[in-house]
Amino acid sequence: MTAPTTLRWLVHGRVQGVGFRWFVLRRAEALGLAGWVRNLDSGAVEIVAMGREASLDDLEAAIRKGPPGAHVTDVTRSDVQHEVVEGNSFLVKG
Repeated sequence: MTAPTTLRWLVHGRVQGVGFRWFVLRRAEALGLAGWVRNLDSGAVEIVAMGREASLDDLEAAIRKGPPGAHVTDVTRSDVQHEVVEGNSFLVKG
């Protein structure tokens, strides 16, 4: 079995006040991912998720589309150390 991968995304556009964090939470839970999502003061949404690479790819595809009412203009992706994710659940921060 391969070690889980941990990724971080910064999502820009109209992504706050449109249910984006809850959309990410539901999708991540359905994919069996651990991690978190939160709004940033800049107006972006930050997501950190750990799990199987295929599941992370599925989450990224969902992030790029977003829920109804959102308008995603840019998504940046980076690798992070898996230690930033605690536990096995996915949650909304802040």
